[in-house]
Amino acid sequence: MEIPTPDGTADAYLAHPADGDPRPAVLLYMDAFGLRPHLEKMADRLAGAGHTVLVPNVFYRHGRAPVVELPDPIDPVSRPEIFERLGPIMRALTPELAVRDAGAYLDWLAGSPLTVDGPVALTGYCMGAGLALRTAGHYPDRVAAAAGFHGGGLATDAPDSPHLLADRITAELYFGHADQDHALPAEQIERLQEALTAAGVRHRAEVYTGAHHGYTQADTTAYDQEAAERHWTALLDLLSRTF
Repeated sequence: MEIPTPDGTADAYLAHPADGDPRPAVLLYMDAFGLRPHLEKMADRLAGAGHTVLVPNVFYRHGRAPVVELPDPIDPVSRPEIFERLGPIMRALTPELAVRDAGAYLDWLAGSPLTVDGPVALTGYCMGAGLALRTAGHYPDRVAAAAGFHGGGLATDAPDSPHLLADRITAELYFGHADQDHALPAEQIERLQEALTAAGVRHRAEVYTGAHHGYTQADTTAYDQEAAERHWTALLDLLSRTF
């Protein structure tokens, strides 16, 4: 698919049940490795559960997916050049640009004959968890639920940290943190929890023992099948309460 945005056109993958009937919409935010076959399979699984799922290439300003060449399997530990290339691209996606893009993605879903009327659900992975949190905070009337898995930098000391949007969120949230995650240390998990609780946000946060950053991504060396299936159970449970 091609999604028009204020800054150009974002390529995206769309999955929906074969009958073509309108279904509840899910916006799936990619991890840093981008739109690729594994994320398409994840979208297909959600579509199989009765949803219309959009997976945009949030790095579209730098080209169509794949924006960078990825090894098989993806192993950023032994291949540090992956993040040497991805780092500048990730930093270029500022909160302002991400929020502007989110509006375009939500507009496209709202206008699609494959989606039902009403708010959408979000799910995000790694950097995508932060994008989901920002989207829920900036578009509270358009987001009914949001989930984030092995998210990074969700509650930093920065003045634009995603957790500072807690008091604007009306959606129900779920987080599946990894306890072996360098991108979200324990102090950030606690800070996020405190912010959501203080704001009265309906939420549940679980720490997956033994899981590493990226545990849901089967094409990476961080993949953990048990933790990934636990994520599916939690995500589908959230969606079942939402729609």
